[in-house]
Formats: sequence, C-alpha cells, structure tokens
Amino acid sequence: MPGKTPAIGGAGEELASCGADGLIDDGEDGNNQTKPAGGRGGYWYTFADQVGTTVVPEAGAKGGTFAMSPGGANDSKYAANVKGHVAHGQIVFGAMGLNFVDPKSAYDASKYKGVAFWAKKAPGSYGQVRFKVPDVSTDADGGVCTECFNDFGANLSLTDLWQHYAFTWRKLRQLPDWGSPKPHAIKPNKLFGMQWQVNKAGADFDIWVDDVEFIGCE
Repeated sequence: MPGKTPAIGGAGEELASCGADGLIDDGEDGNNQTKPAGGRGGYWYTFADQVGTTVVPEAGAKGGTFAMSPGGANDSKYAANVKGHVAHGQIVFGAMGLNFVDPKSAYDASKYKGVAFWAKKAPGSYGQVRFKVPDVSTDADGGVCTECFNDFGANLSLTDLWQHYAFTWRKLRQLPDWGSPKPHAIKPNKLFGMQWQVNKAGADFDIWVDDVEFIGCE
C-alpha cells in the first residue's frame, strides 16, 4: 500500500512503502504465486503438524494446492486465508506461509528495512498468531541450525477487522529458551519467506492476510 506505514508492530511512521518493487503479494491475480518482482516469485502454502491438526487449503505435503480467497483488505478482491483446527499435543501448529523464490532458497532483502501486511481473523476464530520470518540461522534449508524453526518474528493479536502490521528487522525476535543457534538478530540478506502460525492446542482458526510488502527502501 502506498504512503506511510502505521506503527502497529513498532516499525515507525517513517518507513514508507517501496511500491511495486517491494510488493511481495496482494493476491489480486488470484493465483498461489507471489508477485514476480525484485528477483522474487515463490509460492504460498499451508502446513500443519503430524498429530491431527487440519488446514484448509490442504497442505502441500498431503497433495493440496494453495488458492487465494475472495474478500481482501481495503475492498480488494482476494486475500490469503487459512482455516482449520489445531490438534491436542505438546507441539501442535497450523499455518500458512510463502517462500520468496522457487525452488526454495535464501533471498537477499537487505535493501529493505522491514515488512508490512494487513491481517485479521474471522468472527469466532482464535486470534493469537505467531508471525515468523525464517532465515539462514533458523530454517533447516539454511544448513546452520541444529534446533531449527525458532524463527525471528512477532506475536500478533488479530481482531475481526483488517489491521496493518509493520515490523523493522530489528523488532523481530526469536522465542526464548529454545533453538540453536540463538543469533543476535535476523539476517535480512538470507531470508526464506514469511509464515503465520497458530499454536494453541484445540483452537479453531480462520486467519486472513493481504498486501504483504517490504518497507523502507535503501
């Protein structure tokens, strides 16, 4: 979205949209590929644990293909949507995400200062979501981590209304007490993508995301 970025998430009013070059995806083409700009062109997907959590669209590991859903932010046509039910167990999750490039590999986003997107939950949905940005230190494909997937990110409390979230790289944090390594900060020159994950056992969730972009161009 053009103009100044709201401070929800702590990015600060000074970080503006990077326009077409920074747009990761607005969903308006209705397909499951991100916008082919800035050397990007990955795909959206869903994923879940192996102990019974369900997700719609069906996870690719089970043969599903992601598709955009009608009804986006700011009266747009489409947005990314994942819904489902989280199973009961010690480590449970249901989520959607996107990779920056295909085949999956690290992407250099160092010319940007952060990311922004619109998000909401459907009425009746659980709203606590972990926003994650896998990088070379936390994604298994980075070849660095020995205890992977504690990605840098932020905790979101979604409402039934679309809200704009914005984060500088320095505002993203790993969760405490687990993960190896535990680097001081995310490495924006080696990012793999973005994810929105629900981890509450027994939760019914219906999460929407739209207009995902990089902000703060160098």
